[in-house]
Amino acid sequence: MKRGDVSELAGSVGVGAWTAFTVLAVNAVGGDGGPLWGDRSLLTWSLHHRPSMLSALARGVTATGTGALPYLLVTLAGALVGRTARQRLTVAALGLACLTGGQALRYGLMEALHRARPPRVDWATAASGWSFPSGHTTTAALTAGLLVIALTLRAPRGGTALRTAVGCWGALVGLTRVYLGVHWFSDVVAGWLFAAGWLGLCLCVAAHWLPAAFLAPPAEPRTPEEHAPQDPGRGGRSRPA
Repeated sequence: MKRGDVSELAGSVGVGAWTAFTVLAVNAVGGDGGPLWGDRSLLTWSLHHRPSMLSALARGVTATGTGALPYLLVTLAGALVGRTARQRLTVAALGLACLTGGQALRYGLMEALHRARPPRVDWATAASGWSFPSGHTTTAALTAGLLVIALTLRAPRGGTALRTAVGCWGALVGLTRVYLGVHWFSDVVAGWLFAAGWLGLCLCVAAHWLPAAFLAPPAEPRTPEEHAPQDPGRGGRSRPA
C-alpha cells in the first residue's frame, strides 16, 4: 500500500475505534458505573467454571499483559522492522513511545472515569485501581498490534500464523481479566477499542512523517532466471525467431 493509503486507513480505523470507545464510556459510567449488557452473565459463568488448573493458567496468561514483557516485545518489534542499527533504534524508540504514551493516556482516562471493579469476593487474582478501561487488556492489545505491524512490514507475504498467534495472545489476556473476575467484559472491550484507536493514530502519524525506507518491506531477492547472464558469444543480441 502507498503511504497515503496507509495513513488514511489507519486514521479511519482510529476515528471509528475512538467513536465506539466514547459511546461505550458514556454508557459504562453515565449512570452508577454498574455492569452493562452481558457483564453480569459472563461474570456468573466464570464463577462456575474455575477449576484450579484453569485458574492458574489464566493467572499466568494475564501476567504477560503487564510488567517488562510488553516493553521487551515492542523493542523486538523495532528490531524486526529496521534494516540498520540506526533504523532499529529509531523504530524501537517510536514503538516504546507509542506504548508508553498509550499507557499514560489510558491511566488518565481510568482515573477520570473511576468505574468500580466487580465485587472483590468474585476475584481470583489480585487487582488494583479503577476498572475502565482494563489496563492489562490495553497493554497487551497495544503490544500485539505493534508486533503485528512489525511482522507485516517484515514479511508482508508470510508469517500469517505468527501474526494470528500474536493477535490471539493480545485478545486472550483481556478475556482472562473477565474470567478471573477483576474486570467487567465492557472494561475489556473498552481496552481493545482504546488500543485500536491509539494504534490507528500512531500509525497514521508514522505513515505521514516517517521516511519511506522505514515503511517499505524488504526487497525480495531475484530468482536465477531473472538475472541469468547473457551468452557472451551472442554479444547481447536476441535469439533469432
